[in-house]
Amino acid sequence: MNVATVAAYIDGFNLYYGMKNKYGRRHMWLDVVELVRQLRPKDTVTAVHYFSAIVKNEPVAAQNQTSYIDAMKVRNGDLLHVHLGRFKERTIKDCRRCGKSYTCSCGRQYRSYEEKGTDVALGAMIVADAALRIADTTLLVSADTDLAPALATVKAVNPDQRIYLAMPPGNTRASNHLTRVGNLGQFFIRERALRDAQLPNIVADAATGQIYARPAKWS
Repeated sequence: MNVATVAAYIDGFNLYYGMKNKYGRRHMWLDVVELVRQLRPKDTVTAVHYFSAIVKNEPVAAQNQTSYIDAMKVRNGDLLHVHLGRFKERTIKDCRRCGKSYTCSCGRQYRSYEEKGTDVALGAMIVADAALRIADTTLLVSADTDLAPALATVKAVNPDQRIYLAMPPGNTRASNHLTRVGNLGQFFIRERALRDAQLPNIVADAATGQIYARPAKWS
């Protein structure tokens, strides 16, 4: 009997905000490869692709994020593939109701940051891997409706590919934009899976001696 295989694709910020809104920061030190094993315990994990971007203008948060990613790399080796996009600064547009611009008391316009590149990269990777048949099953960890076209293309290039949606915490159901792709399995990521997939509080890189520690605010 052949063992089923799974390739997973993690929308890092979609998962992050779902966990933060539901559970605060206590599960942030998450090993995404172990999470996939928790979610698909009978499958052999062939690859886990993690898509995110390093935050801008927040040095402490950026360092925590970088250390976290490095700790996951040390822990999982070639199984984990990290794909980093970027943040682009943008000015918040005028209020649609009154037409006035958003400014602070000094007259400076408010600005925000928009994540760029990760959705496109994630969608392209899902389709390419399905075409190459690197695994029997595609597991997408995201509730982002922008990924629906990629899932539909997977079905077109490889009709036999099994696709599952793992919905991050805080979601009550999958969007119709995703489910109308058809023949998709879906389930919600429970807190127990997050709790059981935490990295060790200290991760040591045997090759370099570097130590990565769970940030205090993530406890």
